Amino acid sequence: MSPREKDPEDNRDVQATSESDEPTTESPIGRQEEGSIPAERESEESASVSAAESNDGADGEEQAESAEQILPLLPLRGTVVFPQTLVPLAAALPRSLKLIDQVMSGDRTVAMVLQKDAENENAGPDDIMEVGTIATIHQMMRVPDGTVRLAVQGVDRMRIVEIVEEEPFMMAKVVKAPETTEDTVEIEALSRNAIDLFQRLVGLVPHLPDELVTAAVNVDHDPKHLVYLIASNLRMDPEMRQKLLEIDSVGDKLKELNAFVTKELDVLELGRKIQTDVQDEMSKSQREYFLREQMKAIQKELGESTETETEVNELREKIDSSGMPEEAEKEARRELDRLSKLPPAAAEYGVIKTYLDWLTSLPWNVTTESQIDIRRAREILDEDHYGLDRIKDRILEYLAVRKLKQDAATDEEPLLHREPILCLVGAPGVGKTSLAQSIARALDRELTRMSLGGVRDESEIRGHRRTYVGAMPGRIIQAIRRAGSKDPVFVLDEVDKLGSDWRGDPSSALLEVLDPEQNDSFRDHYLDVAFDLSQVMFIATANFLDQVPAPLRDRMEVLELSGYTDDDKLNIARKYLVPKQMKANGLKVEAAEWDDAALLNIIQHYTREAGVRNLEREIGSVARKLATAVAQDEPIPSTIGTDEVREYLGRPRYFYEERAARTAMPGVSIGVGVTGVGGDIMFIEATRMPGKGSMTVTGQLGDVMKESASAAMAYVRSRASELRLNPNFYEKSDVHLHVPAGATPKDGPSAGTAMTTALISLLSGVPVRDDVGMTGEITLRGQVLPVGGIKQKALAAQRAGITTFILPKRNDVDLDELPEEIHNDLTFVLAETMDDVLKAAMPEGFSERVTNDGHAESVPSSQLAARGVA
Repeated sequence: MSPREKDPEDNRDVQATSESDEPTTESPIGRQEEGSIPAERESEESASVSAAESNDGADGEEQAESAEQILPLLPLRGTVVFPQTLVPLAAALPRSLKLIDQVMSGDRTVAMVLQKDAENENAGPDDIMEVGTIATIHQMMRVPDGTVRLAVQGVDRMRIVEIVEEEPFMMAKVVKAPETTEDTVEIEALSRNAIDLFQRLVGLVPHLPDELVTAAVNVDHDPKHLVYLIASNLRMDPEMRQKLLEIDSVGDKLKELNAFVTKELDVLELGRKIQTDVQDEMSKSQREYFLREQMKAIQKELGESTETETEVNELREKIDSSGMPEEAEKEARRELDRLSKLPPAAAEYGVIKTYLDWLTSLPWNVTTESQIDIRRAREILDEDHYGLDRIKDRILEYLAVRKLKQDAATDEEPLLHREPILCLVGAPGVGKTSLAQSIARALDRELTRMSLGGVRDESEIRGHRRTYVGAMPGRIIQAIRRAGSKDPVFVLDEVDKLGSDWRGDPSSALLEVLDPEQNDSFRDHYLDVAFDLSQVMFIATANFLDQVPAPLRDRMEVLELSGYTDDDKLNIARKYLVPKQMKANGLKVEAAEWDDAALLNIIQHYTREAGVRNLEREIGSVARKLATAVAQDEPIPSTIGTDEVREYLGRPRYFYEERAARTAMPGVSIGVGVTGVGGDIMFIEATRMPGKGSMTVTGQLGDVMKESASAAMAYVRSRASELRLNPNFYEKSDVHLHVPAGATPKDGPSAGTAMTTALISLLSGVPVRDDVGMTGEITLRGQVLPVGGIKQKALAAQRAGITTFILPKRNDVDLDELPEEIHNDLTFVLAETMDDVLKAAMPEGFSERVTNDGHAESVPSSQLAARGVA
């Protein structure tokens, strides 16, 4: 049979068919029409069969067995035709249809044999079984979908001698293979046992008619016919049917059949038992329900407690032992009285019970009792974080004050709890959240965390009122319950990402939470009773302080985490990140030694950040390369150097050597600002072309930065003569001011001095020094005003290889906070006016153009050390 396109049901050519395409699955028993003669014809056909068998003599059987004949061979897919059974079949493949058409024009006799693989649509001589059945096609019907349906009567068992033809279909030389029959007492016993088992099976399977048992009894004198009659009505897989067909001895066939039916009976009886048990269990449940209802009625008449009263008593005990304040206890008992009068089926019953469960599960009077050990706290903070001395000192100050107040507390003057509310501000990856975790560990307190990023609904903070379906407390109360104490360390992450819309302003809802004078009586909308948050140590984190609402910012003590120097990152990588990533990737720390030069190479050329998050990722990437080599039994270098870093991480991604090339032409200056990842340098470019005096500003600049550009141009025009510039330059020229990296939004006043310097460099034709960076706001009169973020900007200048950093003179106080290595690498110029900036930023010859005396103060590292600057 050649394959062709057809429906899924055509894939079963040639196979048994029934009223449905697939056999039913309610039991392992097959349908009657798939095997036996219909029940209404059983008497007539059994009589004819008996008559036919009585006419067959032993000599005829031997002669028939030895006679060979050539017959068309029809492979069957997924079914077996037994002798003396009537089977419906379906055929769809062209090869099978040709065979059927030829057979129907002749004596309608065909040899049928099971295929070894039912999915094979082009079976050959090697793909079929050796034993099959000689059958007669009694009826053929063509279906509109192209298939042919047949009614086939099995006649004799046969064995294939050889395949004589293969095209257009197989022709086979076959020989009849009658079964050996012994008329013994054992055969009679096996036959009776088979009938008894089949009778029990029919009684367990609803779709099998009782007439099948009668038909089996009528043929009990012919054991072979009995085997095929019973087997054809069982849901049996093709391999088992073929096995029965191939057994020569009728006695062995009966034994195999009895074993199969016994197994199926066990399965069916077990299923019946399971079904009965389920029904009994359901009846038992219904009976218990009615008994409980009767018991409730009896208990009510006798005045005994019911299920509701049991729950009420449990809640009353929880209220007594919860230690809640008087207001909360009064509200809880009022709601408990209402609950005791409601039936469990009432809608309000579940609402009140949930409310009482919340009230009784809060840690009203549970605190973390621990002895304050300042030395241990210092060790924990140093163990988890490198540097950050200011933050660590503030935590130790808090612990010291708390220890002294705790020691001085008496019964007459108890300890008043007013926890500090800290706000850690810094770029991503500088360790804000992990520092909060270390603080909780140093204080021996529980840590709970709440992310505020994207929170826009006030109910997220304060909860929903109980009038709403599915109302719950706000996330503050939920976090307190999770912590299990009333004095945890509570991290409010990303407080600068709070939003507000028509649903409310979450930042305003936080005002009560973060006010030490009010949070001892925080009132959640769901609880509607005061809860004391004064012992909670709140630690907020933010990336940008200016995005935190002013009233909220005023309630917090702001601690800035400015970022790390290259030396800090090197120490962090060596002490923390390398061991962590080596262990995380299944390697021993001593498997490879990391060279400091390699780590500095990663820091300077593969990352550009204030923190160490990307640094950890790059170290992890190298560790994974080493782990891959170890897993493949390949050697790994004993020392990770710069060559290995380049091999594993590819080409460097960041370069600061381009600084000199970009500032070699007039009109380019280097500004230093603060971005979302800490400080960074930015090139300010200016150019001019013939025009009418207009100025264009590009680079996705904010309003403040655009105003700085306008102020810079106004200053340059007003000082053109003093700076020996063409005073009418703007009449016939257009100026374009651009800040590269146009995809990154930029804003702020810090670029005023850099913009002014770039314009003066453009108009004078003198390039700006390539080793000078600057920051500061410019006024129309040329005054340089102070700006923020000096530490981040100084770190960025150091990373970029800048040696001279110009900043407003009024920012000199910020120099005291800079690390010593920054002072060693940078010379700071404190400028009051733009003249000071120009003298430091332009080449030496340019200073003669400045007519008034500048006030620039160059502060080398030696003088800073003399002033006591660390």
